Amino acid sequence: MNEILLAAAGLIVVTVAVGLARILRGPDDADRLMAVQLLGTGGIAALLLTASATRVPGVDDVALGLALLAAFATMAFLNHLDAGEGDAEP
Repeated sequence: MNEILLAAAGLIVVTVAVGLARILRGPDDADRLMAVQLLGTGGIAALLLTASATRVPGVDDVALGLALLAAFATMAFLNHLDAGEGDAEP
């Protein structure tokens, strides 16, 4: 069972790596934001699967901390976009 969980974690990491290309060449800021959310969610899923497969203590806490940071990063990005739109208006 542990091999299946680690294989699923590896597949998620590959999917997240493909999402990195979207961040680098995304045509719009919203596309980049969604790709960053994909990276955060995929990283959390891979860490939780790894923690479940290996039973290493503390890995699930790192995943929960990453989830918290991803939420704050999204809010900061949205606030940055809102501040930029306010400057463009006369």
